[in-house]
Amino acid sequence: MTTSTKTSLRKLENFALGKWTSGEGEGQTLYNAITGDAFASASSKGLDFAKMCDYARTVGGPKLRKMTFQERGRMLKELAIYLQSKKDIFYKISWATGATKADSWVDIEGGIGNLFSYASLRRQFPNESFCVEGEVARLSKQNTFIGHHICVPKEGVAIHINAFNFPVWGMLEKVAVNWFAGVPAIVKPATITSFLTEAVVREIITSGILPEGALQLICGSANGILDHVINQDIVTFTGSASTGKMLKAHPRLLEEAVPFTMEADSLNCCVLGSDVTPDKPEFDIFIKEVVREITTKAGQKCTAVRRIIVPENRIEEVRTALGKRLASNIIGDPNVEGVRMGSLAGQAQLKEVKEKVEQLSKSQKIIIGDFEKFEVKGADKYKGAFMPPIIFLNENPFKNTDCHNIEAFGPVSTIMPYKNIEEAIQLAKMGKGSLVSSIITADDKIAKQYVLGAASMHGRILILNSDCAKESTGHGSPMPMLVHGGPGRAGGGEEMGGKRGVFHYLQRTAIQGSPTTITNITNQYQIGAKYRLGATHPFKHYFEELQVGETLITKTHTVSEDDIINFAELSGDKFYAHLQPDSLEGTIFKRTVAHGYFVLSRAAGLFVDPPKGPVLLNYGLDECRFTKPIYPGMTIGVRFTCKEKIENDKPLAAANGTEVKVGIVKWVVDIYDASSEEIRKKYDVDVSMGDTVGIATILTMVKKKKQD
Repeated sequence: MTTSTKTSLRKLENFALGKWTSGEGEGQTLYNAITGDAFASASSKGLDFAKMCDYARTVGGPKLRKMTFQERGRMLKELAIYLQSKKDIFYKISWATGATKADSWVDIEGGIGNLFSYASLRRQFPNESFCVEGEVARLSKQNTFIGHHICVPKEGVAIHINAFNFPVWGMLEKVAVNWFAGVPAIVKPATITSFLTEAVVREIITSGILPEGALQLICGSANGILDHVINQDIVTFTGSASTGKMLKAHPRLLEEAVPFTMEADSLNCCVLGSDVTPDKPEFDIFIKEVVREITTKAGQKCTAVRRIIVPENRIEEVRTALGKRLASNIIGDPNVEGVRMGSLAGQAQLKEVKEKVEQLSKSQKIIIGDFEKFEVKGADKYKGAFMPPIIFLNENPFKNTDCHNIEAFGPVSTIMPYKNIEEAIQLAKMGKGSLVSSIITADDKIAKQYVLGAASMHGRILILNSDCAKESTGHGSPMPMLVHGGPGRAGGGEEMGGKRGVFHYLQRTAIQGSPTTITNITNQYQIGAKYRLGATHPFKHYFEELQVGETLITKTHTVSEDDIINFAELSGDKFYAHLQPDSLEGTIFKRTVAHGYFVLSRAAGLFVDPPKGPVLLNYGLDECRFTKPIYPGMTIGVRFTCKEKIENDKPLAAANGTEVKVGIVKWVVDIYDASSEEIRKKYDVDVSMGDTVGIATILTMVKKKKQD
């Protein structure tokens, strides 16, 4: 290519320090994977990576950290809706990466789906910029000194170095998590497909939804950016294991103890259960799943099936079935009707895959596919980066082990036999750590044995049968609320995973102090903290008016024999301990005892304020414990305390068709013994005045004062 031609190419822009800017020089030439034509270039020369990192930390970080989880979640939802409206633009551009419409759907809509998923996660977090994690630790006998864990956003930047195969999903599945946690991002997509990432980032910036500094983009090389990381930063990498290992060993990462998450390409496998015969539906499920994983994105997936593990007596049947299905697979221009598989991302990838196929051919034989003898529809197979699916057969995978060590990152896979489930597990684990494995079986005993045997070397295991195959998301699809990653060769890290992924961007800090102090710091009531006693029943307060720690000390009720008998009749619970005093020998009970659910129900009768007010309904029960028996003649009271207030942006539909804005309030129902000393002595009850005999957390929906 001449210089004049090269300089006429459209130059991709980087988004740095709040501005779009072209890198200096000609940069790297980008090619259409279908036509082979050069159409753009990308350069990052001249970008100041140190300033970009500092800009993210000092401009984007503070703005995100001031937002609450609820606000960040709503921001993600708004962005997802906006990008949905622009997706047709992205589909047109995605074609040039070699992707079919189905491939692009996984990349584009899958990425937007991650934004939606993490937006919905806001309901599991408080309306605070921080969150409390786990259970309280009691650190003293009298409960005047406790410990807890608080999680705050890290004050650095998330640097995402992504692979070429998913230029949209690869970015959005990561930034959804760090933005929700309150951390800005610098995204470095693989340059060869960065033109699609650039298009998405342009729309994100145009939307104006994100705060300034929350996102920056590098389309060209990011070589040198790791020289500027600090201990509050987080680095993630998706790509080849060799590149990942090199980055992981960067001296700056070690010196600053920077978290580094690697999600590397791995030699994933799909196992056919020994119970499956060709006449069973699971056999067809297996063939479809394997073919889909070989042909989707032309095999350019970190989760693609590279090893097909089959009972030795089913090898020929699997070979025949795969051959028939792959023969009907039409390769070519994704814009042409009927095309089911596009090209690789470029000629460089095609060359690399051919080299790996040649290496694998030294220890196993090709039984399906030929690099020379295949048809391409609607395109020139020599100009585009096209190749056919290649299937090997390795008859002795325990001896010829290249298939467990060499990955051809394209539509390439190896069939191998096993004698029993133990051998199948051993072969699966010979991949030395994989992102995903799947097993297709109708026998749950086989499934259990495989899962327990193979789990230590896999980040995810899919079990498919005819019960779930229709709705299954498939072997190769990581889900936002489940972890994506794996041990060993797969990188040893985790991404996504719902709340687990969010905590990767938060600093967990143990805090210690009195229950009252910890309550005031966390805005979650801790047992033993000072009460806020008011003159008004808390059920008369609107959501905005309630204060954490606000407490009602109720009237008391003395439990009678009639209470127990009537509750047994009403509920149908006639367990012997409630009604049969002669059956108590050898039990912990000294006489017939009140039902735990009666005690909880009667407690509700004590703390509920009957007239119509801001409290609209009981929303549920989080936890409940009955810690001491209550016998007839004993008296109970309730300490009813506002534990936590949770924002809710989903209005409640009223019966008249209107919408009512509500918040969710958690209350501690602390049921205590209010019996006289005489009664406790009479029944030899092992409690003291005021001791807790039952405790629960209930949730209510409380009307907001402001309905506009």
